[in-house]
Amino acid sequence: MSTWVIGKIINIKNWTDQLFSLIVRAPVNTFVAGQFTKIGIKINNIIVQRAYSYLNAPHNPNLEFYIATVLKGKCTPLLCTLRPGDTLMLTKKAYGRFILNEIPNCKNLWMLASGTGIGPYLSILEDHDKRLCQFSNIVLVHAVRFSKNLNYLSQIRKLQSFYNGKLHVQTIISQEESSSSLFGRIPALIKNDSLEKKVGLQLDINNSHVMLCGNPQMIQDTKEILNKKYGMKDHLRCKPGHVTQERYW
Repeated sequence: MSTWVIGKIINIKNWTDQLFSLIVRAPVNTFVAGQFTKIGIKINNIIVQRAYSYLNAPHNPNLEFYIATVLKGKCTPLLCTLRPGDTLMLTKKAYGRFILNEIPNCKNLWMLASGTGIGPYLSILEDHDKRLCQFSNIVLVHAVRFSKNLNYLSQIRKLQSFYNGKLHVQTIISQEESSSSLFGRIPALIKNDSLEKKVGLQLDINNSHVMLCGNPQMIQDTKEILNKKYGMKDHLRCKPGHVTQERYW
């Protein structure tokens, strides 16, 4: 059974009418970059809850969560009405194995995200963990529908500068053309080699590991093309592979 703590909202970033970030202070346990917590709101003595990845690094006391409003959902319509000073509930413990300790040694680490799935990657990269040194290249891909949804791009560019050539960043937009982004969806851009050509690195079963986070359909379709094209399979503790995933619903 989850142990809940009270968190206080100290800031809200309203990116668009459907995307916002909550910055919260709460006495949670120390988490590992890439993990998630559960955020809850009590309604009629029932806790309405949903899982959200920490976007901030573990050493940052400002807990940040990147949230897409689901109009027919039970939780996000309530969360988007909150204001600084309001409170919510978080599980004291963090969860998940979408962390560096679970990633096998490889030359190239591909971090593929759609939408709010960028969150755990930012936590991992902001943590500056020495285990990131094991990779020669880290490829961070953020796929969104519109350019206005690239809300953390300035932070990503700062990280790119910090990692001094190791971090390769590629944005993808599916609903409008942009000169600075690839056009389409992650699976299709892998299938037609566009993503690899643009990044300048190859997805190779012998030297690459792929992390997937975001929309379940993106994850499923990407896993299928990675398996069909390169023979990549799920990475499990009992059976090492090449693909690690984090689903949000």
